[in-house]
Amino acid sequence: MSTPQEDQGGASNVNEPTMLMKLEVVVIPVADVDCALRFYQGLGWRLDADFEAGPKFRAVQLTPPGSACSIHLGRGLTPAAPGTAQGTYLVVSDIDQARADLISRGVEVSEVFHNVYDTGDQERVDGPAPDRRSYASFASFTDPDGNGWLLQEVKERQPGR
Repeated sequence: MSTPQEDQGGASNVNEPTMLMKLEVVVIPVADVDCALRFYQGLGWRLDADFEAGPKFRAVQLTPPGSACSIHLGRGLTPAAPGTAQGTYLVVSDIDQARADLISRGVEVSEVFHNVYDTGDQERVDGPAPDRRSYASFASFTDPDGNGWLLQEVKERQPGR
């Protein structure tokens, strides 16, 4: 375990983590495990595990290409209703290429959009962010249960990421 780092002013930063924590898995609630498995494998996601421990429990783990985080889907994993996972981000370096790839795999993907906040509220606007800056252009799709995914274009990461 590491110790809290000192900030530039010399005071101990009590908000500094004392242990690394890595997001490993996100559970995606589905109604039909085999249908969901076919969908995600159809996206080119790697099947890491598929094990069943009786009629009430099955866990399937898949990992998107290049991701350090996986998804779990199955039976007996979560009380969440199928389709209730919304706004899960998939970061891509080229949103047009990622969108085209998903479409070629039979996935319905929204047009690219960006958000503006001129009125203080978020407003979705068609097309990529005008300056094509990182973190600002999106497209969306859903799995067969309605779980919602967002593609987010990140060409250059913020410092520390």
